[in-house]
Amino acid sequence: MTKQITVGGVALGGGAPVTIQSMCNTKTEDAAATAAQIRALEDAGCEIVRVTVPTMEAARAISAIKERISIPLVADIHFDHRLAVEAAVRGADKIRINPGNIGGEENVKAVVDACRARRIPIRVGVNGGSLEKALLAKYGKVTPEALVESAMGHIRLLEKFDFTDICVSVKSSDVPLNMAAYRLLHERVDYPLHLGVTEAGTPSMGLIKSAIGIGGLLCEGIGDTVRVSLTADPVEEVYAARRILQACGIRRSGVNLVSCPTCGRTGYNMIPIAEELEKRLAGCSKKITVAVMGCVVNGPGEASAADIGIAGGEGEGLIFRKGKVLYKVPQEKLVDALLKEIEKL
Repeated sequence: MTKQITVGGVALGGGAPVTIQSMCNTKTEDAAATAAQIRALEDAGCEIVRVTVPTMEAARAISAIKERISIPLVADIHFDHRLAVEAAVRGADKIRINPGNIGGEENVKAVVDACRARRIPIRVGVNGGSLEKALLAKYGKVTPEALVESAMGHIRLLEKFDFTDICVSVKSSDVPLNMAAYRLLHERVDYPLHLGVTEAGTPSMGLIKSAIGIGGLLCEGIGDTVRVSLTADPVEEVYAARRILQACGIRRSGVNLVSCPTCGRTGYNMIPIAEELEKRLAGCSKKITVAVMGCVVNGPGEASAADIGIAGGEGEGLIFRKGKVLYKVPQEKLVDALLKEIEKL
């Protein structure tokens, strides 16, 4: 079990539930727009949110953003340690840095001192795309060992100043490499691990990469907090993370929608109905299983464990609960009828 740290009141590691993170794509300097996006992310299920801090103006905006939100805020810092110090002063709940790219040890110490005084943890964020030149020369390319050696060097730098309130990530866009790095890091440290597949891509491919790279590790018992990186609205990242955690059997954060793959027995146009239900149930917080089955012969039986479901036939369908048929409905009314039954649950 990893050690536990606290990010603005949210526990990471030490047996705490795996948390969902995302990152804003607004200009952090625009506090109102950033806070509005954060509230949308929170409504979707985000529990920790990160913002980029590339300028002093952005660092100072953290105060105004914090006044408008209720979930912990992480400041993402590169190169300039003064931005990290200012973000800490302004109320950031966690600082994400690469200790190796913010200057000399005196700069790292300044960040550590600012964070220690306010009990703010630091995430050591190693990325395959920005690995140190010395390590690239040593290993010849980005490897799991290179990523972990980078992380360990940064961790030792923080520990040198007696700072252990640490979370670590070793992200790559190469899924097998990414997983191998996290497995190796898991063996080396007991700090909480932040999982992610960086630059995963658009939702169509990015979700697959993330499901394998994040979900595979979670199923092995590795990982304490996750961020799904997608080239999309950040809200989509949160929904994707929820689905991954649900598929891994780690957290039930809403409806578990199951549906058959369709076959020659399918008696109605099932695919658009399943897609419509997925969209309309995205915000439902009820921890129930909803089934969409293709035929009235096998549907209720195959999905007998579902809390509620539908099975279609020619021009009509059945509404069933726990495998027991309730009534028939014309096909065009199936979705609305099912949603009404869900409201009753």
